[in-house]
Amino acid sequence: MNRIQNTFTEKGNDSKLMSLFLTAGFPDLDATVDLILGFEKNGADIIELGMPFSDPLADGPTIQYSSDVAIQNGITMEKIFGMVKEVRKQSEIPIILMGYMNPVLRYGVEKFCARAEEAGVDGLIIPDIPIEEGGIIEQHAKNSKLSLIYLVAPNTSDERMKQADEKSQGFVYCVSVTGVTGAREGEEVSKSVNRFIERVKTNITHNPVMVGFGIKSHEDAVDIASNADGFIVGSALIDTIKKNYPNEGWQSALFSFVHSLKFGN
Repeated sequence: MNRIQNTFTEKGNDSKLMSLFLTAGFPDLDATVDLILGFEKNGADIIELGMPFSDPLADGPTIQYSSDVAIQNGITMEKIFGMVKEVRKQSEIPIILMGYMNPVLRYGVEKFCARAEEAGVDGLIIPDIPIEEGGIIEQHAKNSKLSLIYLVAPNTSDERMKQADEKSQGFVYCVSVTGVTGAREGEEVSKSVNRFIERVKTNITHNPVMVGFGIKSHEDAVDIASNADGFIVGSALIDTIKKNYPNEGWQSALFSFVHSLKFGN
């Protein structure tokens, strides 16, 4: 078992895991490692480290903005691997690289997976690779002991959910609403998410289930993840950084928000 699987094994039946998405190199190149370590101290169980790309088709304006800033800051794949290595000097928190296939193809799929393993990465989420085309990376990921995590959404058929369950390692990422990433009003999300998660639990039986897209508070997390193993927060985190950076104490404000997501106020 790798760090992701161990994290789910060690969690109690009543606890919900919290996975946090952070765009590598946002808001600046020097902040990423400190933010990851601070997130862990304030309740994060898993980190999804975004690999910035110029055309993030699954992401809304918030994460698009953070990707643009990171690219302008000079982020590269090598710098991302270096950030993971720095985290590994102090932490064993599971780290998943999340991003699009284009930069991976440009880097070289086999080389990318090998470098990710060397740096201390535990898994990959590539939203624009459908299950049918997963063969382009699955074996290389397996060879490098990287968990490849697929996504399902409310418009995913029962059969495809079962396929995602068979192909995924670590957990299955459940997109709670159709559309791009972004914080939403709780009522919009909660109306349909319970029916969706009931269907997910029927079809996904091999992997834990993590729910993301639209969570912006502890109350959202409790509601949306009530029948799941945990929840994922991204856009609300980036919005909090945008609101506070570079004001004095911006990291403290961010860590306080992270703590409130996991434990409530």
